[in-house]
Amino acid sequence: MITSRFIFKQLGRLVLHLIFWCGVLLFYTYFFGAGSDDMSYVLSFSAFLMPITIATTYVCIYKLIPEYLMQKKYIRFALYSLYTFIISAYLIILSIFYGLIYLSHFEYRNMAPDSQNLLFVMIGVYLITIVVSTFKLLKLNLEQIEKTSKLENKILDTQLKLKEQELQYLKMQIHPHFLFNTLNTMYGFALKKANETPEMILKLSNLLDYLLYQIDKPFVLLTDEINHINDYLALESLRFNNTLNLQFNTQNINDNTTIAPMLFLPFIENSFKHGVIKNGRLTIKIEMHCNANLISFHIENTSSNDNESEPGIGLENIKKRLDLLYKNNYNLSISNTNGLFIVHLNLNTQTLYANQ
Repeated sequence: MITSRFIFKQLGRLVLHLIFWCGVLLFYTYFFGAGSDDMSYVLSFSAFLMPITIATTYVCIYKLIPEYLMQKKYIRFALYSLYTFIISAYLIILSIFYGLIYLSHFEYRNMAPDSQNLLFVMIGVYLITIVVSTFKLLKLNLEQIEKTSKLENKILDTQLKLKEQELQYLKMQIHPHFLFNTLNTMYGFALKKANETPEMILKLSNLLDYLLYQIDKPFVLLTDEINHINDYLALESLRFNNTLNLQFNTQNINDNTTIAPMLFLPFIENSFKHGVIKNGRLTIKIEMHCNANLISFHIENTSSNDNESEPGIGLENIKKRLDLLYKNNYNLSISNTNGLFIVHLNLNTQTLYANQ
């Protein structure tokens, strides 16, 4: 449906074009009128050149440039440009004969000096065509840059949304898996009516607060993560009692360092779930230290020598989260040899600071 706004826009363009070509006509009158007092001749000659100039210019800016040059069809662009040049050059030659025959009545001396020179006339016509084509090419390039920028922004927005959805999916998997193991421990103590049950409920309440409210944040303080690791370790220590040999050491922890939530807990949870009790004890050693923007995390636990044992959903999810959040900024190594399951993670948090 054609709207009044569209009509006014087209009328505005038409008026601008008319004003421009009137300016070109004045330019031709001045350009070819040098050295001549016969303004009638100069005006008529300039008017004869106008259709040639207009046609050549419009062919360039509405056909050759957008359909061939901008589309990178360079051979066709060169071929059709040559055709345009030949036809326009032929018409320019006709304009000189028009000045000689109809305006000067075969009197060569009566012609305006500049209109006698074919090179001068061609310069006048192609100068306008080149100037207009340059502005058109610049405009098309700017529009193309804008379109490309918008497209890139849309792609980035789509990738970001997909990334957020995948992270939410992974978090939803972490929640029930982590809670199932913890509640299973609580169930065992409740059956025994152990005195440690109230303490376990308090620890679990802190963990639930972390899971339900903190995990949806993009970043949390590393100190908060360590506090909840301590709560989890306290729960597991109560469950394993004397069958657990646990060491957890931290060094140079920066109070301002931030990480993605629930980044280290799944590794620790995996060590309890898949660790093997040997000589009456499950041995787990955890070390974490910071050096500038680098976090080094190391955990090992006694295990079987089965290298193909499944590490569990928590460990698989944490690998995917690392790829999403710390791509090219982490180094993860996992081994299961000599009865020890070892995980070592180096994490560069510098990019996180830049994005906050």
